Amino acid sequence: MADETYKRKLTAILSADAVGYSLLMADNELATVAILKSYKETMTSVIQAHNGRVVDAPGDNLLAEFASALDAVTSAVEIQTTISAKNASLPDNQQMQFRIGINIGDVIHEDDSIYGDGVNVAARIESLADPGGVCISRSVFDHVKKMRDFGFEYLGEQSVKNIAEPVRVYRILADPAVAGKVIGEKRFVGRMSRRGALAAILALGIIAGGLFSYYIYLYQSGRIEPASIEKMALPLPDERSIAVLPFDNMSGKPEQDYFSDGFTEQLITNLSMVPNLFVIARNSSFSFKGKAVKVQRVAEELGVRYVLEGSVQKAGEKVRINTQLIDAINGRHKWAEKFDRELKDIFALQDEITLRIISAVGAEVTRGERARINAIGTNNVDAYIKATQGWEYFYGPNRETNRLARKLAKEAIALDPDYLNAYCLLGATHHMDVFLGTSKDPRKSFETAVELYQKVLAVDEAHPIASGALAYVYGLQRKYDKALAQAHKAMELNPGRANVHFYLGSVLYFAGKYEEALQTFKKTIRLDPKGPSYYYLVMGHAYRGIGQYEKAIAEYKKTLDRKPNYWIARAFLAATYIMAGREEEGRAEAAEVLRIHPKFSLEKLAKSLPYKDQDYKNRAIEAMRKAGLT
Repeated sequence: MADETYKRKLTAILSADAVGYSLLMADNELATVAILKSYKETMTSVIQAHNGRVVDAPGDNLLAEFASALDAVTSAVEIQTTISAKNASLPDNQQMQFRIGINIGDVIHEDDSIYGDGVNVAARIESLADPGGVCISRSVFDHVKKMRDFGFEYLGEQSVKNIAEPVRVYRILADPAVAGKVIGEKRFVGRMSRRGALAAILALGIIAGGLFSYYIYLYQSGRIEPASIEKMALPLPDERSIAVLPFDNMSGKPEQDYFSDGFTEQLITNLSMVPNLFVIARNSSFSFKGKAVKVQRVAEELGVRYVLEGSVQKAGEKVRINTQLIDAINGRHKWAEKFDRELKDIFALQDEITLRIISAVGAEVTRGERARINAIGTNNVDAYIKATQGWEYFYGPNRETNRLARKLAKEAIALDPDYLNAYCLLGATHHMDVFLGTSKDPRKSFETAVELYQKVLAVDEAHPIASGALAYVYGLQRKYDKALAQAHKAMELNPGRANVHFYLGSVLYFAGKYEEALQTFKKTIRLDPKGPSYYYLVMGHAYRGIGQYEKAIAEYKKTLDRKPNYWIARAFLAATYIMAGREEEGRAEAAEVLRIHPKFSLEKLAKSLPYKDQDYKNRAIEAMRKAGLT
């Protein structure tokens, strides 16, 4: 069955990412969006001229594929040359640079998208490139090494995140003096005598020992480049603030990513329960997954003081956790420790690390708050692993991943009938069915989700997932009073969670309280600055509700910068253009809606909108009709 749905193909993949995009946005949002759009158009033109295809271009990223490695490399070099020339005409604070990585790999084609390790490796290689530079894998180098237009520098074998085998990486050199040359690839041990090789290895061991001692010295004295409060893309919160980066999976098995990701997410959940501790949400922390980023950059892009990073190595019934907490403002380590435990002790270890972090940053928790942290989870390792895998599938999301998430949730519950997170996962898959269009009876799906969330809250009324999710589903059921009451209660109990703010904001605008919704959504985005595109969609709805059409248009455009084929955002953008008197632009957006979604139905959309304010809904629908949608 999979062969009928998916096609495999060997292709050259180009991955590009803007450098310092968040800082540029903070300095001049409108100018940055305009420059990014212009540069993406330039990149697309160059890629197409070299027989490539742009696969996706969300936010400040771009992914393209080529049938030829030669075309991919030539395209990348031309892109960097062209962008460099464009930057020369801009002031320093508006110049935008890109990193580019290229790999050849076997990918899966689904509609117009591509997936697979080949894509992941390209993205990892891109993170190794210098701003304005290009890095390529060995597989690409083997195809282009005879090119004489530029040189190559061998960077060695790179252990890239989530890929089992190291990848040999080369940097493309534009300097004409090294054109046609390969630097740094000489081998010598193979030609040495056995005695000479042993002597060299001994010498290297002594050097390595010295370097290790020197590293310890630097580690203790604080060698990390401090983050600048002035350069932060977002204001530093008054509270103690922290971002937990995805822990590296050191098992050597990419299929175990779910375990390290689940461990990270549980730490984020635990920390978000602490009053007066500002914790960046999962979406934003995980935007750095698989990227070789400096702590300084993380702190400046997310606007936080502390950054926690670490690794997880699971082998059989053993687990090793390495952690280090860094004060990014002064560039020093606050705390670091290695834990070797039995897998069955993973739950106690999560709690222990949480409390160590709280102590290290100087926050305080009451006995009751400590009890809440210790209460989350299960004591059944197999149930925990299944639920963790299930959440990883859920974050997909598509029809198949949602089905797998539901299956694993049920299996986790069978292993531990008291496992609250597993019931939350099961409930989430039911209300996700409605959004994915896989529910045969949306009303029944919502009712099932409500029953499961209520089951959780009967045991723990402050459960960080169920408390907000129940309010949201009540809102979708148009039970506005119950939704508002539950959302406010969830906020009171879990003020540090971005998704709780999102649920409250959504319920507020469902109920017609647009100004309150707007302020709540702003806090959502501060907690989750690299969150999903629909954050900006709902911001647009709230601005439209208070009649600020130009600001609504700007938010809808932010949504589309991240997800260009998001047809519902284009439909509301078309309506808002009409409301703002920009009819030509409204009709153009309506045409885009029909291109993306030929079966668009205004009647179906109107029925699906859970708005209490009928005038608000009707004005949007009439504006869409005026733009040309039916």
